Amino acid sequence: MRNKRTISLLQYTSQLTDRLCRIGRERTAETYIASVRSFLKFTGDITTDLCNIDATTITRYNYFLKDKGLSSNTISFYIRNLRAIYNHAVEEGRISDTTPFRHIRATTSRTLKRAIDADSIRKIIGFNSRSDQTLKLATDLFLFSLYTQGMAFVDIALLQPSNICGEYLIYRRRKTGQQITIRLEECMRRIIESYKGQSERYIFPIIKGLNTRREYLSASHKINRNLKKIGEILQLPTPLTFYVARHSWASIAYSKQIPVTTISRALGHNNESTTRIYLATLDNSAVDIANKKVLESLSF
Repeated sequence: MRNKRTISLLQYTSQLTDRLCRIGRERTAETYIASVRSFLKFTGDITTDLCNIDATTITRYNYFLKDKGLSSNTISFYIRNLRAIYNHAVEEGRISDTTPFRHIRATTSRTLKRAIDADSIRKIIGFNSRSDQTLKLATDLFLFSLYTQGMAFVDIALLQPSNICGEYLIYRRRKTGQQITIRLEECMRRIIESYKGQSERYIFPIIKGLNTRREYLSASHKINRNLKKIGEILQLPTPLTFYVARHSWASIAYSKQIPVTTISRALGHNNESTTRIYLATLDNSAVDIANKKVLESLSF
């Protein structure tokens, strides 16, 4: 069966990502764009047609990525996204399915440990930025993420004063839409107060204008670079990122024998049906106690 019309991979992906952005799936759109850029670097032809993507091409692309020395997780990331784009085109009737990915099995490996121990965290708490406000902001946001049960950077960036409800910080995870409730401890309040009045709309001076996605991405790259610099200065064993803050909270909580179900709820996980069933029966006070135990272990 021949396709009635041809369309380039780049053109179709542009149309698809525009639709995704309109329904709030910017992150998915960004991963698709990154994957297509990688594939077009391999083909060397930005006009590569969707119809010309066959099993031989995908197999060669897989070897191309391996020859570049990329990890199995990165290769899997590119292949999965490319397959998803191709499947979207098939479902929409834009092309006929020639099963080009039939010989490829996208595998992943366990990621390296991202958590750091309490001693490393104490070094960060005591870090003197020497009046460098960019390093101070990065330090404060990392610690705020840690103190708030591993809050994601995007959620920190979008926090508004209205998210503070008495003794609690209440927000919805950007990634899942799940509501998270955290008791405000003194260490969190100190950081919030130190940035009071620096933004008209948000708690932290990260996003200033209306193009929140672009500002968030730019700030994320800049702050992560500064976190890496702080880690190097302190000679920490793991490069600092917001994932490290999140993993560290979970690791310390687990070491304090806090139940896995409580940790899952604190982190806002909702992609495991069994975990959700158990979490539904927990009172939020269990999460409050869990976070207090983690903070107490850091000598607050």
